Amino acid sequence: MRYLATLFWTLILVHMLMYVAGSMLGASYDFGTATILGIIAFILVMIVSAFIPEQPAEEQ
Repeated sequence: MRYLATLFWTLILVHMLMYVAGSMLGASYDFGTATILGIIAFILVMIVSAFIPEQPAEEQ
């Protein structure tokens, strides 16, 4: 479930970014390109999260 939620929000955010950036540059919005970039971003997020330790923060 964690992976599905991360994939969903990554795709939504990348599609939003592509739409806004494309509108600002005067370019057309391409659903396929945004989806591919969203999947690449999802893979990068999963790789980075694998290197972050899951230990709780120490109390001060």
